[in-house]
Amino acid sequence: MVPGTPLDDSNRRKTKKKKKKAPSSAEMCHREEANPFANKNIKVLLSNILRLTISVVLVYSIFPYAKNFYDESHRIARGSSHPQIMSWSGGRLIDDYRDAYWWLRDNTPADSRIMAWWDYGYQIAAIANRTTLADGNTWNHEHIALLGMILTAPEKEAHRIAKHLADYVLIWAGGGGDDVAKHLHLARIANSVYRHVCPEDPTCSSYGFQ
Repeated sequence: MVPGTPLDDSNRRKTKKKKKKAPSSAEMCHREEANPFANKNIKVLLSNILRLTISVVLVYSIFPYAKNFYDESHRIARGSSHPQIMSWSGGRLIDDYRDAYWWLRDNTPADSRIMAWWDYGYQIAAIANRTTLADGNTWNHEHIALLGMILTAPEKEAHRIAKHLADYVLIWAGGGGDDVAKHLHLARIANSVYRHVCPEDPTCSSYGFQ
């Protein structure tokens, strides 16, 4: 091209910069389909943020209850780690449990079988050195139910069964958390297997001594 020669229309059109067109909606959809991970990553991020926020709120709201549960559990654990069968009441030592266990130890044959509610089983074995029919290992529900039925049955009926199982029966009475206070609990356990204990009354709400 000779210098100074003006560009003709065809050359002028070629040298002009092409203007970019705004992408159409169809092109946008095509781009999103071509890169599906962009929106997916955003959704995952938002979902994670939401979960984290919910977790923080939940932890913050239940923390006081969790702390109370922790403190109470440790208080009970400390008490259970140092069991006592003697206590002070009104300036007087209450040692009925020890007295009863020592009586069994000193006044019954060594091979005697002692029937008592399972709460006292380990104490009878350890302090009285006697075989007991039940203790804290209460995995056999039918066995405990049978024991509950005997301890809550009328005297003659209870004796008819107990005489085949035990040589002595230990019953706690006198107030507080004794066996009389527990009678409803014993009856409910018995009735879970032996329905005649509380007929047509699953909770034994009408059960009682006369």
